[in-house]
Amino acid sequence: MKKEILIILFAIICQQSFSQINIKGKIVDIEQGVIPGTTISFTIRDKKEGTISNENGEFNFVLQETGTYEVKISYVGFNSITKTYDFLENKEYDLGIITLKDDIQQLQTVEVVGRTKRDYNSDYSFSATKIAIANKELPQAIASVTKELIADRQAFHLADAVKVVSGVSPSSFYNQYNIRGISQNEEGQIINGMRTRQFYFLQPLTSNIERVEVIKGPASATFASVDPGGSINMVTKKPLSVDRKEVSLSVGSFSTMRGTLDFTGPLNESKTLLYRINGAYQTAQSYRDLVSNKSILISPSFTYIPNKKTAINAEFIFNNMNGNLDRGQPIFGAVAGQTNLNSTPISLNLGASSDFFKSKEVIIMGNLSHKFSPNITFNTSYMKQTWTEDLQEHRTTNTFAVDIANEPIPSLVAMRFVQRKQFWSIDNVNSYFNFDFKTGSIDHKLLVGYDLHYWKKLKGGGQNSARGYLLNDGSVTRSFEPANASDYQTITIGGSILPKPNVNHFDLANPSYTIQNIQDYTINSRIAVPSALTMSNAVYIQEQLKWNKFSLLLSLRNEWFEDITHYKAANESSFTNQRLLPRIGITYAVNDNINVYGTYLEGFQPQSNTVTLLPSTGQFFWADESASRFKPLISDLKEIGMKADLFNKKITMNMAIYEINQKNILMSANDPSQPDLLVQRGADRSRGFEWDMAGYLLPNWQINASYSYIDAVIVTDANVTLEGARKENVPKHSANLWTRYNFDNGSILRDLGIGFGVQHQGSKVPWFTRDFEVPASTIFDAALYYTPTKSNLQVAVNVGNLFDETYWLGAQTYTRLFPGAPRNITLTTTYKF
Repeated sequence: MKKEILIILFAIICQQSFSQINIKGKIVDIEQGVIPGTTISFTIRDKKEGTISNENGEFNFVLQETGTYEVKISYVGFNSITKTYDFLENKEYDLGIITLKDDIQQLQTVEVVGRTKRDYNSDYSFSATKIAIANKELPQAIASVTKELIADRQAFHLADAVKVVSGVSPSSFYNQYNIRGISQNEEGQIINGMRTRQFYFLQPLTSNIERVEVIKGPASATFASVDPGGSINMVTKKPLSVDRKEVSLSVGSFSTMRGTLDFTGPLNESKTLLYRINGAYQTAQSYRDLVSNKSILISPSFTYIPNKKTAINAEFIFNNMNGNLDRGQPIFGAVAGQTNLNSTPISLNLGASSDFFKSKEVIIMGNLSHKFSPNITFNTSYMKQTWTEDLQEHRTTNTFAVDIANEPIPSLVAMRFVQRKQFWSIDNVNSYFNFDFKTGSIDHKLLVGYDLHYWKKLKGGGQNSARGYLLNDGSVTRSFEPANASDYQTITIGGSILPKPNVNHFDLANPSYTIQNIQDYTINSRIAVPSALTMSNAVYIQEQLKWNKFSLLLSLRNEWFEDITHYKAANESSFTNQRLLPRIGITYAVNDNINVYGTYLEGFQPQSNTVTLLPSTGQFFWADESASRFKPLISDLKEIGMKADLFNKKITMNMAIYEINQKNILMSANDPSQPDLLVQRGADRSRGFEWDMAGYLLPNWQINASYSYIDAVIVTDANVTLEGARKENVPKHSANLWTRYNFDNGSILRDLGIGFGVQHQGSKVPWFTRDFEVPASTIFDAALYYTPTKSNLQVAVNVGNLFDETYWLGAQTYTRLFPGAPRNITLTTTYKF
């Protein structure tokens, strides 16, 4: 009897096991990239059940009853697909490969949900026009560096990420760049389309960055007072509706150690509440003497999507960086035509072991997108930032020491000592309405909005400085007057008699790094940084019209700018600027794969936003009268270009020809007798051609490449001898390549991948002297990746400057050159789960 019962039970189990309705399939995008986390729902007679696709885009689900089902496949950022299927038998149904097409309009104009694709391409931007627009439709050059390219190159700092973009080159060790022949004026960064404020001395980390957008040309119609050459917008990682976790540990040259984490996923079953947390820690020395840095980044974010009409995102960024200001390599010089950049080692630093630079930043961001109707959407964003600075440094006065006869001694660099503290508070508000409608055969996207940028320098900041020469009576004077040489105390160095400096000169021939006693200095300059308020208000209107193959983008922005020095004090003074900023661009779709475009833009910058660009202009940060009293810097852009999707949309390629004009550039007169004297250059002009390419050459072979030609000249200047001369700090030719190839599964090298990179930069003229050039350079990089089959682990070895070339990023003077890193190696282990 027991035997019969077991047989019956076994038959029942087999009936249940082999009589199920198994549904399987795979979800991909138009580029055949898998889409994990896609929702697949099955509905029959008001009964609904479903599943989500796994990391490989695959799904497998068991239905409980036969019948006719409505199957809906959806994922944020893609057009949903709804089909009816008859599942009438107890068997396995394979729905095959299901392709979802991008619908960036679904995400509205506030980016609240992260990007799931894992490649070198990002084909849309929210910030460039404040509407979710495909880059291909934007009548302006824009380049994106995705987190995947950042990771493959181990570009832990922003400069390492953006240098692959055409027309972009780092200008120094700082967070400072040259874009399309125009040096960056603005301190701080743009994050998620909103402007921050902080000195640009330390490089920001990239571990919380989804992609870096370089929007070429003066984007003042979108971002207000920004640089004429282009704007760098960092888009932070947003939560995903699929669970992803990643930890990474790295060690490398120059005693580098770092760790990062990136966790994201839903917090509830309905996936209406999502989270993401990014964290990073780095400690490192440098190939430069006395330079080190320690950085901590913590950035959690949350997204709430209660329904199809509303989305809310909140984000927090804590960024604490402790390090040194690296003012560059000094060389023997001061004799035109006899400059030797190798006269000192690239490691040579003028600082002291007690120097430090501490920068602490806290940012809170929130945004809301609400759809009142299918055609009307409201978006609003707010950002609060606080930034503090604590600095102590020994640095050059940008001159060589002089003897008692006032003759320069090119082996001795004149020095100064500086202490500084500052406290800034920044508020941003960005609100706008989108209206989508049609008039006949024309589609309209109308945007009306308001921006507020509110920047306060709080009381309590100040700068102390020790410099100059000691007099016989014990007092200190800033300059040496040979006619009164007997009034100065003297010292003897190498047989030469010199006026005794307040801060000891730095001997290039015999460097000494003894611990400095700052009590030995006489502080002869004490500046209380005045409280100040810089406020920018703007209203703007933008219209995108689409008709057949044409798309027209029109915008008009009116900016009101006010700079108040000694804010709420008895000696308060203010300066105002106002500007109407137009933008017009037209795009024509030649076919499904090729668009051509033309555009005209104008830019505007009050001078209080430009003075931190150069040494000897920064004193206007603490002057009783704002630099806004000078004429504002104005600019315009004329550009034509082509954007194409090639090889079945596997490769994107962009080309552009442009001209940028700017007027009223404020800069140092470079007059040793008047070190604080500023002049306004009449006009500059930059013309050029650029080309960018990114995508897949093969399914397992990615590439990112670019080339740029820039002809940038001084058109008019207070010094007429400079008219027609080449602009400072601009390479005429530059090119970049990075590629990664993963070996096929059938190969004996199937677990391996290789990366290879080339960076070429043409020669540059330094900022403050034309007596020498920074030579051209070509640098090679390489990488090896090991990813065991069916493993979530990757081990990567990156080698920078493979052939150990000596090169320089740029230069300002004989005492401030910025050498690039020698050969360096980084070992990184990444685990995803």
